[in-house]
Amino acid sequence: MPNTSAPTPATTTPSTATTGLRTVLHPVSDLVRAKAVHTALLGVPPQIDEPYYVGFEVAGQHIGLLPSGGPQGLTSSLAYWHVPDIEAKLTELTAAGATLTEAAHDVGGGRLVATVTDPDGNVLGLLQDR
Repeated sequence: MPNTSAPTPATTTPSTATTGLRTVLHPVSDLVRAKAVHTALLGVPPQIDEPYYVGFEVAGQHIGLLPSGGPQGLTSSLAYWHVPDIEAKLTELTAAGATLTEAAHDVGGGRLVATVTDPDGNVLGLLQDR
């Protein structure tokens, strides 16, 4: 008789468990128009309003607008999972079959980001605040 049970998920330790999906970046072609739409959607003005980045904080979420996809060259939205230990999570994800696409690096203020690609080509962002 074939085994029809679901595969056992990888065990995570508290140090590698995510603390949530709290940051989403959107590439935009027209920052002024995108800022107006997101201000109307979220009901608050941006907390960061620069020519290279507009960021909103609402309901525990950070929504960022990147003109022309920013330095990452994003062509679609990218969600970032917040983690307490980015290197440990990268090790866990690559051992599970993800491919490292952007190594952990500091983007300012002690914030580390990295990305991996899952077996279907989906990009997953990781973020650690130090």
